[in-house]
Formats: sequence, structure tokens, C-alpha cells
Amino acid sequence: MWIQDLRECCERNFDERDRGQLEVEEVRNKWRAAHSDGEVDESLLDGLERRSKLLIDAQDSEWSILLDNEDFWKVGWGSKVEE
Repeated sequence: MWIQDLRECCERNFDERDRGQLEVEEVRNKWRAAHSDGEVDESLLDGLERRSKLLIDAQDSEWSILLDNEDFWKVGWGSKVEE
């Protein structure tokens, strides 16, 4: 659910990176609160945090590449097991 929410906010702002990055920060605050309440486990939080950092730090061309990368949105992307 959280990965899908993250992806949807990015896709809505595909052509407006700055606005999309602000929405990523808003969604990140929500999943951090959910984690504090015990609703998001540690492994999911780690994956969401890895994605959000790349998205928030991305420049225009990087933003588009990340949004178009289907692997980036798959569960387990960037996990230590995958590396």
C-alpha cells in the first residue's frame, strides 16, 4: 500500500518534480508515523526510506528515470539480499 501511495504521488507529478518531491516528503511523514504506531515493519520502512531518498535527491532527468523504472517500484528493491 505505501509503495503504491508513493508511486501514485510521483506519477501525478511526473512533469512537476519539485511538487512531486514535496508530496514524497508528505507521504514519508505518514509512513514514519505509521511505523511509530507499529503499523509499518522495519523492512518495509527501510525500502520506503531508500526510495524516498533517491526521489527527493533526484534532479529532473533522474526523477523521470526513477519513475519509469519498474524494478524501482517492486517489493524488495534495493534490499541487501538483492545486492
